[in-house]
Amino acid sequence: MSELTVAMFAAETGSHLLAAPRDGRYEAFARSFDETACRRRLAELGIRWVARSDGQYPARLRTIHDPPVGLFVRGAASLDLFDRPSAAIVGARSCSPYGGEVAAMLGSRLAAAGVVVVSGLARGVDGAAHRGALTAGATVAVLGCGIDRDYPRAHASLAAEIAKAGLIVSEYAPGVEPAPWRFPARNRIVAGLAGATVVVEARARSGALITADLALEEGREVLAVPGEITSHLSAGSNALLRLGATPATGASDVLEALGMVVPPPGGGAPPEVPAGLSPEAAAVRQVVVDAAVPFDEVVRRTGLGAAAVSAALVELELLGLVAEAEGVYRGVMRPA
Repeated sequence: MSELTVAMFAAETGSHLLAAPRDGRYEAFARSFDETACRRRLAELGIRWVARSDGQYPARLRTIHDPPVGLFVRGAASLDLFDRPSAAIVGARSCSPYGGEVAAMLGSRLAAAGVVVVSGLARGVDGAAHRGALTAGATVAVLGCGIDRDYPRAHASLAAEIAKAGLIVSEYAPGVEPAPWRFPARNRIVAGLAGATVVVEARARSGALITADLALEEGREVLAVPGEITSHLSAGSNALLRLGATPATGASDVLEALGMVVPPPGGGAPPEVPAGLSPEAAAVRQVVVDAAVPFDEVVRRTGLGAAAVSAALVELELLGLVAEAEGVYRGVMRPA
């Protein structure tokens, strides 16, 4: 029996299947299922079907202990994208500004190095990683719902951009609604498609940690971005470091984990000052670019008055060069 029959039966019954069940209900469905008509409908929707028995099925995914029976795929990229070096970037949905900046920076720099960035299209770290990758290369989004859904809806435009340059995949057929139990299942595909998984920010109990655990079970590399010890958003990622995960302090760490050539360091040159920046804003940026700094400390280090610092911070925030969270200001790391 074809894998597509199994996938469509799972969609109709709301079940999760890795093989054809041995029961009368499935047998009756299989007898009435018109695979030719189904494939035609998928093609009309711009959806490709890649069965587990197909030679184009992702090789890395095939080796996990519970690979899906197939993948529904949409997007303009060739399926050869699955064969390229890849890294998953995952983390908190409600990430900090810092976490979002790191995810975008890693996504951009890895994509520029030829790495396909894999993530789950969720809010927070996932979305930032996809956006960063799109500035320089390709990305793959893995859904925890039907392939025809953009979930969350707020990421519909992001999904459209991914489809132009990369791929969106799901083991679930069109029409399947998102459900809580589908997302841990989705995470095994995220980890399975990637040679390494990077956790940017994760609470002590987080779906990102499930992805990391699944990657470890498959013998894949797991890296974690060190986080502030006072932040709940970093509790899970810092715990991974205690357990022996490789610290991810930049894209070079991920490239090294993938066995790729690491570009030479930039020599520690100070950040370039954008043209047209006021002297006060330039001075403030120099203070916040290396570490998170509260307002009073910015005033002390620059020697400027509080009003001048406030105006400079507004200028920098409008230019996207500084982000504020909980009264602390950070220089935004621009994707390279």
